[in-house]
Amino acid sequence: MNDCYFETKDWRACKQERAGWSLQITRTTRSLAVSFTTALPRRNHHQSLASEASSSLRSSRGHTSRRDPQHTTPRNGFESTKVYQAQQSRAATTSTSPHDPSQQAAPITNRLQPTEDVVHTEDLTAGLSDKPIVLDESSRQVDWARSFHGLSTEAFSKEAAGALLAPVSPEDIEVKPDGIVYLPEIKYRRILNRAFGPGAWGLAPRGETIVTAKSVTREYALVALGRLVSVARGEQDYFSPEGIPTAVEGCKSNALMRCCKDLGVASELWDPRFIRNFIATHAKEVWVEHQQTQKRRKIWMRKDDQIKYPFKLYTPPSPGGAARQGNSSKY
Repeated sequence: MNDCYFETKDWRACKQERAGWSLQITRTTRSLAVSFTTALPRRNHHQSLASEASSSLRSSRGHTSRRDPQHTTPRNGFESTKVYQAQQSRAATTSTSPHDPSQQAAPITNRLQPTEDVVHTEDLTAGLSDKPIVLDESSRQVDWARSFHGLSTEAFSKEAAGALLAPVSPEDIEVKPDGIVYLPEIKYRRILNRAFGPGAWGLAPRGETIVTAKSVTREYALVALGRLVSVARGEQDYFSPEGIPTAVEGCKSNALMRCCKDLGVASELWDPRFIRNFIATHAKEVWVEHQQTQKRRKIWMRKDDQIKYPFKLYTPPSPGGAARQGNSSKY
């Protein structure tokens, strides 16, 4: 439906629209005939069908008022097949160089070839594959992954022994919420630096890092002044695979703390009597409330420490009154 039909109400009066409509039908019929003749496998078997298609094309050209110059050339039913074969043969001849007849076109393949820059991400929970380097038997360097060189050969100097066996200051001792007292790992390193000097001691791994479902563990050897001092295995828990690198570092510090026990560093922290006296003198147990979940529990802390977020002080209710929290006013 167009404007000419609404104005005249007669299709015979719309000559221009009829001419365009006839031209569209002609092109559609011509494309169908070419597609049909291209799919024919044998020329002699379907020659009659091709001649009928050609005659239908010639008859449809007579109904058009306009002729495209490219449609005036007579065609037979197999012209598209010949054109296709000619294009294929021309492409085959131009694919090779005219100066080098022996050169042939490379075969086309649809297989995807692997690239060299593919990066495979390893799962850390399967292990770190960090076994220590094992030296040859003829090497002059000590293999600390297997050797016990210098163990218990002689005592350290009086100055070093004095720094190692010095009493721990109560100001350096920390208290965990469950009541366990400990000395931070950095203070163990400071004591070793005072005793031997920076660079005169170190930790040598004695095995591969073992990663379990919830923890990391590895064995280390403490070496001081070129002598093996102690061997201990460190451990550290983790909560997600992203925390494994941090857990590996904590495992190393835990092994250092255990190795220092053999040197007498902070030996008071393994003495039950000292622990009880320290808790009674420098620690206290308080009720706290979580500010987000409102869960309440008891925790241990130093008397000179402050309650930190997300906890706040909670005062249990007395038998005859309500509970008091934080900095609430007194009743």
